[in-house]
Amino acid sequence: MNAPNVADTMHTLGLQARQASRAMARAGTAARNAALRTLARLLRENVPALQAPNERDLARAREAGLAEPMVDRLKLTPKIIETCAEGCEQLAAMPDVIGDIVGMKQQPSGIRVGQMRVPIGVFGMIYESRPNVTIEAASLSIKSGNACILRGGSEAIDSNKALAALVQQALESAGLPREAVQLVPTTDRAAVGQLIAMPEFVDVIIRAAARA
Repeated sequence: MNAPNVADTMHTLGLQARQASRAMARAGTAARNAALRTLARLLRENVPALQAPNERDLARAREAGLAEPMVDRLKLTPKIIETCAEGCEQLAAMPDVIGDIVGMKQQPSGIRVGQMRVPIGVFGMIYESRPNVTIEAASLSIKSGNACILRGGSEAIDSNKALAALVQQALESAGLPREAVQLVPTTDRAAVGQLIAMPEFVDVIIRAAARA
């Protein structure tokens, strides 16, 4: 994928994320929690199907000479997938904080002023290695009523694509826009530069540190 195509791809992702973020901000708690519960179910149902893309990532990593600890980070074992599913269910069971008002204070004029918790809009997240981060980031985005654009490490591209497809399936099943969670589909590093340079579409960039 050449540079102009990367720019076009990222612009499309950004535009779709911005549009989806408006629907997510309006979405009710029930719909967002339903998407999370469906995602948990889909993860469990697709444990065998997730192994093939994960094996492709593992094979490429070994061929590239990655150290075994790095290869281990790429693995999507049944245990890891179950942990992801449980995390989705735990988020769904948590109270919804959107709309909560905190720090309420009364001014001398008699007006009461506080801070309301609202969705950010769109966040971009850049992370490496562990494909389970795709589910963690997506589920948090859904719970908080945001949209997100995820850019995982190139070494986990096939696993991340498979996981992102399940997330979008879960969103659609709950009547939410599938574009609320999008994965950058290219390993071209130019995509990162594009992602961090789209303030008209992306409100916050999160750079996740690698974990040992």
